[in-house]
Amino acid sequence: MSRVLIRVLWLMLISGLSLQGCTPPKPVRLGAPIEGYNHTSVAINRFSVNRGGGPNISPYSGGGKQNCCASLPVKWHPGLTVVVEWVKDPDPHAYGRWPELMFSDEWRKLMEEHEAKYTRHRAVVPVARYERLGVVNVHFLPCNQVAVTAGLMMPGTPKYPYHFPQKMQEPATCPES
Repeated sequence: MSRVLIRVLWLMLISGLSLQGCTPPKPVRLGAPIEGYNHTSVAINRFSVNRGGGPNISPYSGGGKQNCCASLPVKWHPGLTVVVEWVKDPDPHAYGRWPELMFSDEWRKLMEEHEAKYTRHRAVVPVARYERLGVVNVHFLPCNQVAVTAGLMMPGTPKYPYHFPQKMQEPATCPES
């Protein structure tokens, strides 16, 4: 082989290898929007998924409001879990019954006493299988149970993994976790 041909082949090989570094790697994780569904009579005042904040949720409501973002793998894998943390207000309508003028000193004192009754919770929750990463849907259930999905299916559709009634009553006693 001629020296010129060897040099041309060598330059093509080096050029090809250097161009491989120009292709960005596919992401392993992405930030997915967070949406919540509260199936209980308490208010969810704050919640997060893997430290990404979700919206506040009134009793027996949810959906339609998203916050950003929970970091999740692009591809689901067996054993995938998220950490969900939340704060519950057991009497979300209390301040509406107070005769005190809103934001007065008396009202603030009542609110401080009321907030002392909030409860804080944390759970490591399995994520339902998904084909493509989508919105992270967090379902708050009685007895401080939580269910999480992260695919493209929306609640109420036939292939959605959970079909909880919007209103669920807290049992007289909850099983111990």
